[in-house]
Amino acid sequence: MSRIAESELIINPRGAVYHLDLRPEEIAGTVITVGDPDRVKEISQHFDSIEVKAQHREFITHTGYVGKKKLTVLSSGIGPDNIDIVMNELDALANIDLETRQIKNKLHSLNIIRLGTSGSLQADIPVDSFVASTHGLGIDNLLNFYRHEQNDEERQLLQSFVTHTQIQGEMSHPYISSAAASLIKHFVKGFHLGITVTCPGFYGPQGRILRLGVRNPELINRLTDFRFGQHRITNFEMETSAIYGLGKLLGHNCLAINAIVANRVQKEFSKDGKATIKKLITKFLEIFSEMPS
Repeated sequence: MSRIAESELIINPRGAVYHLDLRPEEIAGTVITVGDPDRVKEISQHFDSIEVKAQHREFITHTGYVGKKKLTVLSSGIGPDNIDIVMNELDALANIDLETRQIKNKLHSLNIIRLGTSGSLQADIPVDSFVASTHGLGIDNLLNFYRHEQNDEERQLLQSFVTHTQIQGEMSHPYISSAAASLIKHFVKGFHLGITVTCPGFYGPQGRILRLGVRNPELINRLTDFRFGQHRITNFEMETSAIYGLGKLLGHNCLAINAIVANRVQKEFSKDGKATIKKLITKFLEIFSEMPS
């Protein structure tokens, strides 16, 4: 088995992966990712004990216990480029021997759950509600840098999406990946379910117009109107498809749950988004406590 060079996987002097500054023993089998670094402590304050606190750049990590269950919460920062770092380095911690720089013979699957904020694309999904993403549909282009294949249903859905939104050629070739069935089954009651679109930015890529015009001014309407069988697009944000896509390729179980802080159809924004996020954190921890180990 070939050795991974120092330039390809950077390990710092304390034996930790470079960006996350974590060693393998410092993460749990279930990792919660949040965009906002301040949200890490909002979750870990509910831990019964905290064993690890680490910080490098925007990546803050707390690992501890909820009851007898070990849990890591990690801030990813915003956007698919950061998710590329987070997913690859988490996988390295689980599946690469950092001393020999070789891939382990026995691979380990992590549970990686994004707990974030998002904008609704449906009038019936109001602000302050919760969405669990059945799929992550990426218009961010990240997964196209990796070798990946779509199954027949995914190819058909993407072709329908491209035709409906007229997005191909203007921006990128979309991709889609599904949530882990083993995780999403626990997040049905109290959640809206649907496809989450991941964008490479917050303003133009999500159809917001300030001083610059956008190339596809009908994008929001086309996302809202899109249907493929029983599937519809419920929301969009900047991380889910990258987590789902890389997670699938690397063999990890992934899920995204989001607090809806904006409704782009109704032109509304939450009056107290922080309270909604706190409710989502509480709901997640209640569900996590009941999930099988």
